[in-house]
Amino acid sequence: MKPTSALPLLFLFLYDITLSHSAAEAASGGGRWDLLQRSIGVSAMHMQLLHNDRVIIFDRTDFGPSNLSLPDGKCRHDHHERVLKIDCTAHSAEYDVVTNTFRPLTIHTDTWCSSGSVDPDGRLIQTGGSFDGERAIRTFFPCTDSRCDWKEVEALAVPRWYATNQILPDGRAIIIGGRLQFSYEFYPKSNPSTAGITNLEFLLQTRDVEENNLYPFVHLNVDGNLFIFANNRAILLDYTKNNIVGTYPPVPGGDPRSYPSTGSSVLLPLESSGEEAEVLICGGAPRGSFMKAIKNEAFVGALSTCGRIKITDPSPTWFIETMPTPRVMGDMILLPSGKEVLIINGAAAGAAGWELGRSPVMIPVVYCPGKPVGARFEVQNSSSTARLYHSSAILLRDGRILVGGSNPHENYVFSGVDYPTELSLEAFSPDYLGAEHSILRPRIIEPRTPLMLNYGKQFSLRFKARLTSNEGVSVTMVAPSFSTHSFSMNQRLLILKSSKAATIPSGSSTHEIGAVAPKSRILAPPGYYMFFIVNGRIPGEGIWVHIQ
Repeated sequence: MKPTSALPLLFLFLYDITLSHSAAEAASGGGRWDLLQRSIGVSAMHMQLLHNDRVIIFDRTDFGPSNLSLPDGKCRHDHHERVLKIDCTAHSAEYDVVTNTFRPLTIHTDTWCSSGSVDPDGRLIQTGGSFDGERAIRTFFPCTDSRCDWKEVEALAVPRWYATNQILPDGRAIIIGGRLQFSYEFYPKSNPSTAGITNLEFLLQTRDVEENNLYPFVHLNVDGNLFIFANNRAILLDYTKNNIVGTYPPVPGGDPRSYPSTGSSVLLPLESSGEEAEVLICGGAPRGSFMKAIKNEAFVGALSTCGRIKITDPSPTWFIETMPTPRVMGDMILLPSGKEVLIINGAAAGAAGWELGRSPVMIPVVYCPGKPVGARFEVQNSSSTARLYHSSAILLRDGRILVGGSNPHENYVFSGVDYPTELSLEAFSPDYLGAEHSILRPRIIEPRTPLMLNYGKQFSLRFKARLTSNEGVSVTMVAPSFSTHSFSMNQRLLILKSSKAATIPSGSSTHEIGAVAPKSRILAPPGYYMFFIVNGRIPGEGIWVHIQ
């Protein structure tokens, strides 16, 4: 990247030092990058993995043609459209992980900066957007014959643009916030005859001149209430009574962490007891960064800190840690071992928005929450592709991370800019997928997928692997998340109660392990999960399980 006059020279100097240091560590770090598709024709602003191992990818409909054509006769006709009244290109695609192929999907209403979740039956529920899509609910039910496509209705009570979705224990989705929307609503409605919005004053209180209350970070706590974070503050909401039952201290330093000062957030892995829960929020932009960038005054260096808080504590406090590099617009992914969080994508300066990010951070970092303070961050091998605004990342069942998107422009722009629109898909393979670990990687041989689970019930699995001598075997469940704008909605990992793996007499490499399904819908809302056996810290390929 060429230095930008608006970017302070001191920051560029410090950032170059940081990159040099990180690159040296990365040489002995882990992970491998593979290009899967040079172009799928659509930039992956939003991604969701479904239980047929296909990923639904989409962008927006209001910017003109994409690079992926629709089948004959499926053109989109919209006389309200600003750019193209008749558009014969796709703005959504289905990517088949197993075959590494993709096909166009037909979407009519504008999905720009929208939200999503997956219902208990495995159907993608996708909500809101802009213009003619601001009140839309779109559904996609997975199939294997390539005939399934989007269905769209207008069913939201109010416009939802930059909102957040969270699946609830009863299987409904709660849709929270959005631009100029200080409320929440549910889908489906418990009573279709009611308008069904509930005001949430917290979203108004956290709004500032930069609107840092958009895409709030939302996590379902182990007590059934919702942890909601916007700007630099958080509450615990009893959504059944619209009652704030807890207020958390602001993040030290006072800088915003939610869009457009975009950091990222995860609920750290949950133990089977369901007694404690911790939230980790990393990166973001100092207050004022968005306005300075949008006025082209300066591209301020991003935040390098993470805040960690035990949200179940009676008197919770933030613990602050420092990442190897500053990062804004990074994605955080729970890895299936239950012992690591991947931090990937983003920039070292600026904010979220068109043309507002600078100095791509192409080196992922792994955060290990169980290691001693000062030894929790591990620098990984670098990508060669900048993933800035409108990029996304999700965990796949085979343990890889699918990475796509990056379009920091109003339209698709492929030349004459520092950061062209990205239509490619890459896979980042963490070091546990290295060939040297192949003999340790558990391979589930019984039961077949999908495994049907009942809450609190015991079950057993057989697998093949050479067991590690000191770390034991664990069982984890991971909810597939909806990724957009540096936040993976509904991301959740549970470490199940399990027995010691027993060797089957017929062969020293075949073992059986017993485990207990999550005890309640609060711990694991009903639906499909990826299920992993972990040998030490080496997960095998997962299988799909369904709990309802």
